[in-house]
Amino acid sequence: MEQYDARIDAYIEKAADFAKPILTHLRQLVHKASPEITETMKWSAPFFEYKGVLCFMMAFKQHAGFGFWKADQLPDPHQILHTEGGESAGSIGKLTSLADIPDEDILIWYIREAMAQKDAAGPVKAKPAAKKTEPKPAAAVLETPDYLADLLDTNAEAKTYFEKFSPSQKKEYITWFEDAKTEATREKRLKEGLEWISEGKTRHWKYKNC
Repeated sequence: MEQYDARIDAYIEKAADFAKPILTHLRQLVHKASPEITETMKWSAPFFEYKGVLCFMMAFKQHAGFGFWKADQLPDPHQILHTEGGESAGSIGKLTSLADIPDEDILIWYIREAMAQKDAAGPVKAKPAAKKTEPKPAAAVLETPDYLADLLDTNAEAKTYFEKFSPSQKKEYITWFEDAKTEATREKRLKEGLEWISEGKTRHWKYKNC
C-alpha cells in the first residue's frame, strides 16, 4: 500500500475551509511520526494504517476529528484522550482550529505509542472464513454488521445514540446500509447515516413532522 493516497487529497480539498488546515496538519504529523504509516479511505473518510488500522481523521460541518483505533488501550499521560462521552468522531475532542490540536511532540508520541502496541500485539491474523449458518427466522433480532460496529467505534457520540435506539430503529438503519447495491453507495449511506445518528436522529427523521 502506498504511503500517500490521492483520495485523501481530494477529501481535504472538499472539506470546509476551516477544516482544510486542520486535516493537512494532522496528516503531516502522522507521517512525521513514521514513514511506515500508510493511508487509505474507509467509510468515505481518511484512515492511517500500520499493521492494521492505527488512527483516522474526519471533517464535519462545524468541526473535525482525529482518533486512535484503540484509544481506550493507550496510556494518556497528557490527558488528551476522550475515550468516553460524546465527542464526535475522534479521541482528542472537537477540532475547530489548529489551536485545538495538541502540541506536535505530544501527538506524535501518542501515534508512536499506538504503533508500539501494534508491534507488541504481533502480526495481524487473517479472519477465519465465515461458517455457513442456517437462515435466522424472520422474528430474530437483526445483528449489527461488523463494518457498522467498527464505524460506530470511531464515533462515541453516534455509538451512544445508536445503542439507545429501539430494535426497529436500528433495523431501519442496518437494512438501509445492507440494501446498497454497490460499495460506493454503501459508503455514501454510511457517511450520511453516521452524521444523523451522531445527532440522535432516526433513519426517517425527515418525515417525522410531515
